[in-house]
Amino acid sequence: MKLSLEQATVLIVIALLVAIATRVPVDTDTWWHLRSGEHTLTHGMIYADPFSHTFQGQKWVNHSWGAQLVLVGMYRLLGNVGLSLYTTLLAVWGVMALYPVMRGPALLRAFVLVLVAATASVFWSARPQMTSFLLSAVFLAALYRYTQTPTRHISWLVPLMALWANLHAGYSIGFIFMGAFVVGMALNRLSQVETAYTLRDVGVLALVAAACVPTLLLTPYGLDTLRVPFETVGIGALRQFVQEWNSPNFQQSGTWPMIVMVVVSLGAAWASRSKWDWVSFLLWSGTLFMALLYGRNFAVFAVAAAPILSVWLDDALRARGWALRSRPAVTARQSRLNWALAIVVWVGVLLYVVGAVWPARVIREAQRAFLPMDAVAWLRQQAPSGNLFNSYNWGGYIIFAVPEQPVFIDGRTDLYGEFVRQYVQIANALGRWRDLIDEYEIDVVLVEANSGLSTALRREASWTLAYADELAVIYTREEAAP
Repeated sequence: MKLSLEQATVLIVIALLVAIATRVPVDTDTWWHLRSGEHTLTHGMIYADPFSHTFQGQKWVNHSWGAQLVLVGMYRLLGNVGLSLYTTLLAVWGVMALYPVMRGPALLRAFVLVLVAATASVFWSARPQMTSFLLSAVFLAALYRYTQTPTRHISWLVPLMALWANLHAGYSIGFIFMGAFVVGMALNRLSQVETAYTLRDVGVLALVAAACVPTLLLTPYGLDTLRVPFETVGIGALRQFVQEWNSPNFQQSGTWPMIVMVVVSLGAAWASRSKWDWVSFLLWSGTLFMALLYGRNFAVFAVAAAPILSVWLDDALRARGWALRSRPAVTARQSRLNWALAIVVWVGVLLYVVGAVWPARVIREAQRAFLPMDAVAWLRQQAPSGNLFNSYNWGGYIIFAVPEQPVFIDGRTDLYGEFVRQYVQIANALGRWRDLIDEYEIDVVLVEANSGLSTALRREASWTLAYADELAVIYTREEAAP
């Protein structure tokens, strides 16, 4: 089989995406998702919190239940490698779903897709949000195909939305995309921008978007599924204290690919001769605003901006006679060179993944650097009595590793809401932190070794340092010490 340069480019960019997306699962939220999935499999759907002593029995909408079952399946099949593979597959599939609706030669599309991956990967991890990344790209690609060929069926987005609602509450991204297309397409027609669609086609898409709304009720949680995105965004403590819900800090290197994407987009838009398009304007500016408001929306911006950036770049290059033209035919020698290049890249990526990411020793060392594995092992073995106060960052891991130990808090901020403020008081030994510890009858504390609470408890006569390592410490009240 002859392999053209364009085909080789696609193979190579997929390999690069694999290298970018494959990582050791260290995100602490991964673990409470796993535990929730296991609980669903063994006890049925979760409707009330079973994992904390602070909110136990209170209503909780586990909107990610479907994706959690997938995570559990991957973990049971391949362990940590399965979790890593879960992230890789959904990330690569999501990025490549954009390829067919982009414009320009393969090399240009490859450049944009690698930039998309670099921008979005800052929040890639073994969590249900990866399903939203994939489905947002699939939704966007379907909407672009519809604008190019309005006779193409678009109604299949309705059952896809029903699936999405049972996987993750990020389904709201699908409605944002559909809204941008409906409004943008209508404005294009009303302002007489030349398009392949009519106002009737806009109406059809609007009806499909409307039909997607009742599918949100086709979940175990019914109307509560519809409320989740609005209630989550409305939590002030979430925006104030949880990093991924903060505005991005552009002094951190992980944010720099987004800066590059914005600058390249602006330069390409200025240099191109593309006609004004309301859909592109609403998608690009709207998702950029979302990303600047909440850092977790980097991936949303990257997905939305990719097809637009490819159009602007292709137009800018063509306007200057720099267009990269595809070769209609390839010689046997060129094909062999293309195959050799693709194989070399793939072998290098596979060696990197198998040799530098997936070995058990590498995974163990990486997880030990982020997770209190030794402290939790002590907690599991000694089983000190009394309620636990734990670091927010480690609650999810404790839920998974010591299922018999109810936690004080974990990453389920949609459950805890403004309670996070009380956690912050205790964790930083601020204000009435001693009263709160007594109020919640805390007898065991597992926090970061350098935390404010650790420093404060060191000076408290009624507390004993029971365990310590470079990462974590465990304190017990004297009367609760084992």
